Amino acid sequence: MPLRGVAEARAIDDLLPPFLVEYLHHLTVERGLAAHTVAAYRRDLTAWTAYIGGHGGRVEEAGVEPLRAHLDRLAARGLTARSLRRHLSALRGLYRYLLREEIATVDPTERIEPPRLGRPLPSVLTLDEVEHLLTQPRTDRPSGIRDRAMLETLYGSGLRVSELVGLDEAGVSWEGGFLQVVGKGSKGRIVPCSEPALAWLDRYLREARPLLLHGRATRPFFVTARGHGLSRQWIGKLVDRYARAAGIRQRVTPHTLRHTFATHLLDGGADLRFIQEMLGHADISTTQIYTHLSRDSLRTLVERFHPRGR
Repeated sequence: MPLRGVAEARAIDDLLPPFLVEYLHHLTVERGLAAHTVAAYRRDLTAWTAYIGGHGGRVEEAGVEPLRAHLDRLAARGLTARSLRRHLSALRGLYRYLLREEIATVDPTERIEPPRLGRPLPSVLTLDEVEHLLTQPRTDRPSGIRDRAMLETLYGSGLRVSELVGLDEAGVSWEGGFLQVVGKGSKGRIVPCSEPALAWLDRYLREARPLLLHGRATRPFFVTARGHGLSRQWIGKLVDRYARAAGIRQRVTPHTLRHTFATHLLDGGADLRFIQEMLGHADISTTQIYTHLSRDSLRTLVERFHPRGR
């Protein structure tokens, strides 16, 4: 986290009850949550603390009705169902911790149903759009080779952008054709990588990375022209810029390429469990969203393989 962000977090923590600060520390140290995830928890818990304190209550003694009123207030301010669910999830985690530490005796979140969430279909690109996007970087310069390698890797392996940022040279198995990355919850996983992506990774490592590093040593595999590791935000802007250059009208993010990777695998006949493993989803229900994008492909599979399909 940048120094400014650390200073702001400490200033906020000074206004929170000590047990809330200890809980945030618990999330960072014991559960190993990422800094941006802990920052989101901090914002949610700060909002709840301010609300309950403004109504003469205490976080550790709060009941169901004040919590309902707080969530209703957030909804009236325009918070989406998804944001409200995340907010409630943060509070559930807090009260489980408070009960375990015997700081609270009641969990007000137990009787609160999360708002219903209609799962939106992810945005994906066509194969033509992907091909056009991949050819946008200028590969006659080191930064262009790097950018092409990143785009190929996002589409060719379905990595999360945070996994791409965290990739190091030791995480690339050239012989095995896979990447070793650290996903959500600091869980390591091995991801097969497409041959075109591996070829561009190899070219980047041999031709471009040494020129970008200028003799410096650094752990991240992908680096800036000054030899520093890339940020998630930087890569997101890069993908968006190349998508615009490719004439793609919809907004394209690194996650769009992840969705596209999964959908194109399913269209090609890949098993859903295989895609789940590739994406690092803990629950198959998360992966099943891609079946909604591929009904035509699934119908074709039934017609091809089922004895009465024809």
